[in-house]
Amino acid sequence: MSWNPILDTHVPIGNAVDAIETVIVPRARDLGGFEVRRALPAPRRQMVGPFIFFDQMGPAEFLTGQGIDVRPHPHIGLATVTYLMKGRIHHRDSLGTDQWIEPGAVNWMVAGNGITHSERMDGAYRQTEKSLFGIQTWVALPEDREEDAAAFVHAPKADLPMLEAEGKQVRMILGDAWGASAPVETASRLFYADAMLEAGAMIPLPDDHEDRGVYVMSGDVSVAGQTFEAGRMMVFRPGDRLSLKAGDQGARVLLLGGDTLEGPRHIWWNFVASSREKIDAAKEAWRAGDWAHGRFSLPPGDDAEHIPLPDR
Repeated sequence: MSWNPILDTHVPIGNAVDAIETVIVPRARDLGGFEVRRALPAPRRQMVGPFIFFDQMGPAEFLTGQGIDVRPHPHIGLATVTYLMKGRIHHRDSLGTDQWIEPGAVNWMVAGNGITHSERMDGAYRQTEKSLFGIQTWVALPEDREEDAAAFVHAPKADLPMLEAEGKQVRMILGDAWGASAPVETASRLFYADAMLEAGAMIPLPDDHEDRGVYVMSGDVSVAGQTFEAGRMMVFRPGDRLSLKAGDQGARVLLLGGDTLEGPRHIWWNFVASSREKIDAAKEAWRAGDWAHGRFSLPPGDDAEHIPLPDR
């Protein structure tokens, strides 16, 4: 049986509780002229379905010679996808992957037992003026998939299903919903979609997924008698049939969720795991720095530096 804190028996049901179970206001961090807003994990919600990390990056503008420089760093127990609206990021990983992340495409990196990657704006691209706006998410792996071998899959924008009807355009990023399925295979059942809504347009929440959330990227939407502006994440009770309605200026929203996992997860730095022992083992492996024979190696072509293990 899967674990979902809002299905505990002490929680009221029916008219005794709102249809919207949680509203999350992301925490903002200034990374030196570059703002990140983190919605997950949150104090009242660690995950929505298997989604355990949700960061909005930007919007930000970079002058010539400036850009993102995230040095090689490790992950375990999760899969990542960076979904961009503007800009490009150069991804390299310890599998030998060398891929530019571009708007609308999916780059699905499965850490499993361990992977190292870097994210940069480098080369000729760095010598231009550029923008960056997007979302980075982590998806926690089921316990029986945490030790899987690392993997990387790229799906270009043209390969992602697009649904269009009645004032809305919906691109399936991952998983399945509304009868459409994205091409990338995931470790558990989930959905992740990018919806552009014209003024007054409505979109139903998928009612065949256990856990469901919505993040408002721009504009505002109303649901269950309440209105929510950009920069809010709403999490809904399982099973309720609900629809979002865009405000007078339209809206762009990301919808996400899926099956809840068998239990909560431990998170430390870039590591996610079902036990503290797995986190501790990964910490020691990264601290050891045995790139030739150890658990982690550095990305070919970007192995001159790395982020050291934090002291905390």
